[in-house]
Amino acid sequence: MPASLALPDPTTATLEAFADTMVPGEKRYGGDVAIAGAAPGPGAVQGGAVQLLNLPDLGIGILLPELALLVNTRALAYAATHGRVLLPTQPPFVALRFTDRTALAGELLTPGAPDRQLYVLLALFAAAAFDTAAHLHTAAAIRQRHPGLAWIGFPAPDTDGLWRFPDYSYGRRLASEHPLTTPGGHPA
Repeated sequence: MPASLALPDPTTATLEAFADTMVPGEKRYGGDVAIAGAAPGPGAVQGGAVQLLNLPDLGIGILLPELALLVNTRALAYAATHGRVLLPTQPPFVALRFTDRTALAGELLTPGAPDRQLYVLLALFAAAAFDTAAHLHTAAAIRQRHPGLAWIGFPAPDTDGLWRFPDYSYGRRLASEHPLTTPGGHPA
């Protein structure tokens, strides 16, 4: 296997597998084990979930190995409880089948579950990476054809780089513009 197709480090592989469980996508290559390939098209991993988690401004990068360890510890317990045999060459969560990953994620995200807030955080960032390209400037994400924004049909900006929406929500204008609003759209 070429080095570019090698399994990422255990932390990254675990975070990718968790993100892929939240917003599934297709495998990047035939031997991809972090992404289960449970859905066609791009998913959270292609949308940049791990890049978002590692943003310096987010400030949780230093915690990611511990979060992955928590996920993998729970995966080991799940596997033991459900009689699953895991390959020792992969992190435990990565080694689970997609249906087991999904079932375990359901347990981790259940209200009252231990450490639930941490798993909710990981799930939210996976969704945000795909749905909003939260780790990128929106105009740059559009230029780069961010897979999540492209998948949901997010519109491109006007030629000047700004977004304008001539069609109002629900097909009608919800409020009249204040009469003292400046030509730039600011309150007077």
